[in-house]
Amino acid sequence: MRSTRPGITVTQTQKLALNTSLFAAITLLRCDAAGLTRYLEEQATANPHLRLDPAPAPGLHDWLPRWTGVLHGAGFATADAAASAPSLIAHVMAAIDLMPLPIRDRRIAQALTDALEPSGWLGQPLAVIAGEARASLPEVESVLHRLQAIDPPGLFARNLSECLRLQAQDAGILDEAMAAILANLDLLASGDLARLARICGISQPQIMARFRSIRAMNPKPGADFSPIAAAQLREPDLVARATAQGGWSVALNRSALPDLRVDPQADGPAQGVAAARALCRMVEARNSTLLTVAAEILNRQQQALTLGPVALAPMSMADLAQTLGLHESTISRVVAGASIDTPHGTWWLRQMFSAAVGEDGGPQLAAAALRHRLARLIATENPAKPLSDAALTAALAAQTGVQIARRTVAQYRESQAIPAAHRRKRRPQR
Repeated sequence: MRSTRPGITVTQTQKLALNTSLFAAITLLRCDAAGLTRYLEEQATANPHLRLDPAPAPGLHDWLPRWTGVLHGAGFATADAAASAPSLIAHVMAAIDLMPLPIRDRRIAQALTDALEPSGWLGQPLAVIAGEARASLPEVESVLHRLQAIDPPGLFARNLSECLRLQAQDAGILDEAMAAILANLDLLASGDLARLARICGISQPQIMARFRSIRAMNPKPGADFSPIAAAQLREPDLVARATAQGGWSVALNRSALPDLRVDPQADGPAQGVAAARALCRMVEARNSTLLTVAAEILNRQQQALTLGPVALAPMSMADLAQTLGLHESTISRVVAGASIDTPHGTWWLRQMFSAAVGEDGGPQLAAAALRHRLARLIATENPAKPLSDAALTAALAAQTGVQIARRTVAQYRESQAIPAAHRRKRRPQR
């Protein structure tokens, strides 16, 4: 019988207690560039020994990779030849449905939508679209101006200059000087600031100030509808560039981060110097870990960086952690909000992880790659006879050798906001 008399017993328990330094290090690991900047600003306000210098302004040679293929192209978009992503089309068609357009204008709007490319630009001249829609050029231009009001700004542009002009207008920064710069992007890309300054009637430093605004714009707004795309609301954390050896290098986007330094001579408590130096070491450790993880991701996803998301390889955080000798939770934290700029747009690092799909011993692909292949199949289907989920399942199996269930195809389709076949059906124009 158990005694109920009071007594003294000794027990041993384990408890994890986070000290201030460890908590700060974990916080920094989860920060993206914008979050890290805010955190450092707060610390600098509390610690006078900590100095923050503004992020260095990018030079004219520092165009981000997503600008590759569009800066020197004239006229219509050439960087993306495939049909536009169905999630982009679904977004545009939903916006058009809310517009009070007469039947004739809706037919023109459909013709304009059919001409969209993955970049979000129009892939055909207006004269060709007018002929297909059996409408006059002024009618098509009138409907085009209405469609160019659809978010995100820059959709339905006819060239790069118009795409950026729409974004500058939406941001309220389209003055005469900005308009002149956008009309002479070739001079900006080549670095001929002297000539550009004479044309715009402003100084070269004023042109550089506007260059930073232009660089932050999205030359391919249609790319925002990729499932792994990061919203173009801020500077990316990392930059991926192709190397001369055929590989890829990754670097921190220094124009998104302030310079951090310690001022031992500042007025303040002595322990503030040690705290400032400790914070500098933690930031360096955060940056080093981010670069290490990103470099391994790029090493595994070289085909995706070359061909786009359709070539994403299966990759798990556990496998990456084992290769790098890190804990899986460290990988999860460091990629949580980090983004990387690529020639195909700005991508979330976290979204580049994808499970393998396929039978053991047979062909396997990343689930993300299958979703993109599915989107391509739908983008190139006959809109008068769209493919059913069963037909899409068979087409994917024939294309990749990977067998997946029809319900999985339906889930992939719905995750990209692509409607069912009967809702995708569109009558041919007369």
